[in-house]
Amino acid sequence: MPSSTFEPDTLFAEDELERVPQGRPIAPVRVLQVIPGEHYSGAERVQDLLASNLAEFGFEVGFACLKPGRFDQMRQAKRAPLVKLRMKSRFDLFTAWRLARLIVDQRYALVHTYTPRGALVGRLACILAGVPQVHHVQSPTTSDSTRVRRDRFNALVERLSLAGVSGVIAASHSLADYARNQGIAPARISVVHNGVPARGPLVDRRPPGQIWTLGVVALFRPRKGLEVLLESLAVLRCQGISVKLRAVGAFETVAYERKIKEKVARLKIADLIQWVGFTQDVPSELAQMDLFVLPSLFGEGLPLVILEAMAAGVPVVGTRIEGVPEAVRDGQDGLIAAPNDPQDLARAIARFVRGEADWSRLRASAHRRQAECFSARSMALGIAGVYQQVLGRTV
Repeated sequence: MPSSTFEPDTLFAEDELERVPQGRPIAPVRVLQVIPGEHYSGAERVQDLLASNLAEFGFEVGFACLKPGRFDQMRQAKRAPLVKLRMKSRFDLFTAWRLARLIVDQRYALVHTYTPRGALVGRLACILAGVPQVHHVQSPTTSDSTRVRRDRFNALVERLSLAGVSGVIAASHSLADYARNQGIAPARISVVHNGVPARGPLVDRRPPGQIWTLGVVALFRPRKGLEVLLESLAVLRCQGISVKLRAVGAFETVAYERKIKEKVARLKIADLIQWVGFTQDVPSELAQMDLFVLPSLFGEGLPLVILEAMAAGVPVVGTRIEGVPEAVRDGQDGLIAAPNDPQDLARAIARFVRGEADWSRLRASAHRRQAECFSARSMALGIAGVYQQVLGRTV
């Protein structure tokens, strides 16, 4: 049996979710999202956006952070209650008891988990509290990093923890395939594409002039492929193609930042790069970019940042991994290059600069596709459908 897909034009209960009963108001259903909380990148943006958008469909979100950090400082959904349940280690399972107490005391009807750690602690807490659990797969755990042993261990923890969950949400069809390969029954898997707020009418812009500004936004770590992009910059310079790069985001570790800066020095391209650092104002950064480049090597589900670029009318040059081609159609909304191939990535960028790819047409198509298929509201609508289905089975 194939996994279900909750999209705006196919959601089975959209009319029920949007119907507002007359007379006595109905109290919202309380949902607890169990998250790490140490970063504020793609997955955390999903959680934040859901907290802001699910109220429309009758669900009130609260957060439990297992590794409190930047999320609490940067989140937009400030009205959502947040409890810090700091785990002393990944084996600190006493946290599950504290989480169960929180669920019961605050009358949460459902728990929504992310990450293997959250899946494990959430599963134990849900058993103790007697409430259902859904788990959200945002990236393939088996290839989440370059640390193979850790990935294998986390994948095992996740697989064992998900044995009793009521539903699994995959952010893309590629992740639904991953979940099935991990032994999850297809009937329990629902595909709900990630989404970001639509930006309204496309801002009029002329095609770039002589020097094109490339942009990348990420939490910089090895799987993001930043080294490949740097090598592509060197290739483009050798070909006489004038580009510069705005690199927006923090480095995961100081050691990785040092490694990248040393590579920049060896390639002699320091003058082509502006290191912006972390920012919460991604739209302002996108407005300064002519092309958005995401050179990821692996481990992506459906990156929010490419959806944000599309919403801003910035054509995307991405790589052919997991869910990226589900959003960016090659030659229609942007261009897709082979992963870990600096020459192919440079060729895709050069096609725009040389006018072989119609920048104006592709940016208009990307903007339209994001609004129609990958909005924050459509994501919340899909998630609400999963919640309703799970709760309908347990009442």
